[in-house]
Amino acid sequence: MDDLTAVRELHDDVPELTDDARLAARVRLQRAVLQERRPRALSRRLVLRTTVAATATAAVAGGVLLATDADGPRMTALSAAEVLQKAAVRSRAARSGVPVPRNDQYFYTRTFITRTYDKDGRTRTWTDESWTSVDGSKPSRREEHGKVHNDPPLAENEVMAPPTEYAALAKWPTDPDRLLERLRMDTREDDRMAFMNACQFFVVPRVMPPGLQAAIFEAVAKIPGIRTDRDSVDALGRRGVAVSYPKFDFSFVFDARTCAYLGMRSKGSSVTYHGRKAEHHDWYHEVSGRLELAVVDRIGQRP
Repeated sequence: MDDLTAVRELHDDVPELTDDARLAARVRLQRAVLQERRPRALSRRLVLRTTVAATATAAVAGGVLLATDADGPRMTALSAAEVLQKAAVRSRAARSGVPVPRNDQYFYTRTFITRTYDKDGRTRTWTDESWTSVDGSKPSRREEHGKVHNDPPLAENEVMAPPTEYAALAKWPTDPDRLLERLRMDTREDDRMAFMNACQFFVVPRVMPPGLQAAIFEAVAKIPGIRTDRDSVDALGRRGVAVSYPKFDFSFVFDARTCAYLGMRSKGSSVTYHGRKAEHHDWYHEVSGRLELAVVDRIGQRP
């Protein structure tokens, strides 16, 4: 049997490789070569088998995070679920310092946004501020991509889903299994709906009760099909890893080293309508990072 036939047979049971998996294999192979104490070169067959085995292992892991420490570079392969679990641990350990809001107050947010267009690579940035009524009973003001929108109070019996009111959020379960069941909302596309609702907790500003953000990450970790995308960069240029759901335009972005939550990534386009038919053009990728979240008493007030 020749070398190429051996490689083909080894490759038959290996899933399709991501860019991250290939990178993981390359780093592992380089490390193996450097650690080889004897000066002899590795045989061609051994090199090929090492490459296939390493890439298979990385592919099964589902994602790659690269980190550095005092001893030099190290590599940790993490699945999407593992990234979310680590993010949950970090969330529980962190103290936001944001006070419990009253219903008559406002959530103040300052968010940095970077949008990159697919066609020509041009980039636009915005720093948006928003004042959102905690219980929706007052008008709100939000900035989106530099444009100011004055939103009326919510109509009677109208509520945000998921809610922004702190008292309503405090009633949500922090047990991941119960929370996932609630996020699914008994729809035919349960998993997609659960991921979408989880994203909404971060797209629209709110102060979450203790443990709820961590529970959201843990609940999303239980959704089949979630995956890590190739290395991402958040709106502030920090290196991150994105966790997404297939064929959904929003992703969570976490710090590639610490798994701290950094922001959201999304895909969109400009849309024009011809009758009822929508035509998409100028596709872009956008990342947002929240610079500040606080509770204030009125629109226009800053912390």
